[in-house]
Amino acid sequence: MKTLKDVECGKTAKVVKLHGEGAVRRHIMDMGITKGCEIYVRKVAPLGDPIEITVRGYELSLRKAEAEMVEVE
Repeated sequence: MKTLKDVECGKTAKVVKLHGEGAVRRHIMDMGITKGCEIYVRKVAPLGDPIEITVRGYELSLRKAEAEMVEVE
């Protein structure tokens, strides 16, 4: 299983599934990260946390823990 955390900087990935439950999952979905959407990884901080992405035309920063909940292909 490949997660958003594993995607290299400058690459695009497609969301397959969201893991997690409750408020955290709802928060990720509220940011526009849903099944089938394309995510472009813009930057990764030196220690890997946070990850800056572009989704649906706007930029977001995600923590490593949040990125691990997003399964991609």
